[in-house]
Amino acid sequence: MGAVDPLSSLLSGIRAEGSVVSHAVLTAPWTIRFADGAPLTMISVLRGGGTLMLPDGTERAVGAGDTAIVNGPAPFHLADRPGSVHGSHVPYEIACFATDAECTGQELGGIRWGTDSEEATALIVGAYRASGHRHEGLLRALPPVLVVKEDVEVCAWLETAAADAAQLSAGSQALMDRLLDWALVCTLRTWFDQAGADAPSWYRGLADPVLAPALQAFHDRPAEAWTVASLATRAGVSRALFARRFTQLMGRPPLAYLTECRMDEAQALLADTDLSIAQIGRSVGYADAFGFSAAFKRHKGRSPSAFRTAVA
Repeated sequence: MGAVDPLSSLLSGIRAEGSVVSHAVLTAPWTIRFADGAPLTMISVLRGGGTLMLPDGTERAVGAGDTAIVNGPAPFHLADRPGSVHGSHVPYEIACFATDAECTGQELGGIRWGTDSEEATALIVGAYRASGHRHEGLLRALPPVLVVKEDVEVCAWLETAAADAAQLSAGSQALMDRLLDWALVCTLRTWFDQAGADAPSWYRGLADPVLAPALQAFHDRPAEAWTVASLATRAGVSRALFARRFTQLMGRPPLAYLTECRMDEAQALLADTDLSIAQIGRSVGYADAFGFSAAFKRHKGRSPSAFRTAVA
């Protein structure tokens, strides 16, 4: 079985399965209202541009080569300019995840193409579905909106790939789903790399040559009885140096980080599986249900059974 890093684990709970995908070519003035309630929405601007407007009043300009990820299910707008929302414009809406939605005809839903022109804005939009609760840790690590500048050649490739998928031939939906999954991973990795000290601690740690081997070993085998000494051995440094470097970079001591990760994994398993409390405890390194339950309540504020009941 291959190694599973924290980002891959978090992304396993959010995918573009049966994704709502649009390739829109829009002529100003226009607005798009996003009302899917999707945990994450990704917008890649191939040509032209516009302004993202979030419910809290945040406005963020996006232009050709920009990929924006909006975090959270609240409705938001993208317009050629902010004033278009209250003026005369062509309105579009994406709400294809709703059970009674019909993303056909002239609506901006499904895989659609507009009338192309050099002056128009061209977008690829993907809304992501969530399965269970594992993705929540990823959402907590992201701002309400992030924007990453892509290379022009990447945009050209993405537009060509979207055009191939839009032919509605066999496998076109699966092709676009995988394309959007790839684009999400690449965009997030680029943003985390650029975020520096603002990136999640687990991402910074995996980029550190000393901590990375130890973190990878722990995330591969969280049930193992890890100690600071055994992790330091993995890192190839002394116990004191490892503990000092870990605390400095990750913001907490090694064993505190390990316990936090184990409790987050246990929380996801309690919410998303039918495994018994004892089974979940063993999978995150506790020999018996009592010890696991005590640790879970101490860190999460309620017992495993109480948490599972509340989620259900």
